[in-house]
Amino acid sequence: MAGFRSLARQVRDPRCDLALRRYSLRKCLERFAPYGHRATWDHLCSRAGFGPEDRSPDPVRLVAALDELEEARAVWLAYEVEFAERRKKEKHDGLRRPGSVDDWHRLTWGGFGVAWCDDPAVHPREPLAEVLRRLIAALEREPGSTCPVCGGERLAWKYDLDHEPSAGPVCTDCGILVPRPVLTPESLADARRARLLVSA
Repeated sequence: MAGFRSLARQVRDPRCDLALRRYSLRKCLERFAPYGHRATWDHLCSRAGFGPEDRSPDPVRLVAALDELEEARAVWLAYEVEFAERRKKEKHDGLRRPGSVDDWHRLTWGGFGVAWCDDPAVHPREPLAEVLRRLIAALEREPGSTCPVCGGERLAWKYDLDHEPSAGPVCTDCGILVPRPVLTPESLADARRARLLVSA
């Protein structure tokens, strides 16, 4: 099975058939898709200027989408290296029990669904790398009461998500499943109440 880098080379290779180049970009999302496969694809297509169903997109636009994905992947891989080094030091210092950020991180290892968007058409508009930088910054500071990506205050608890965890606080502005460790207990309780009010 081809890895991310070999797929990226195919996307950039002008000797490859255009259909293969598009297919290779889609396959890259099996290795790294911060919003989930469908939402990340929708995001890349809209930012690069071609339709999700366009079978013959402009090769320059395909490469632009790949560039954005690669930049975001570099941000996430750097975070994972720092995370692994921190955990190694914590274990050396006797801290064996992982915290809530560690629990969340295990579910997103490799970058799939880091900022999960259950609705493929609702996702942040900013570049993927910027979204991940904001999310990482939120994971590294004290919990807050707003969405770490867009600053939105409207969080609602949603069930039956196509992701693990299958329920949690979703930002109604940008659509991401907000990682629980970045929110205060009060904000999580408010999101649960918002879900109850919506369903009532």
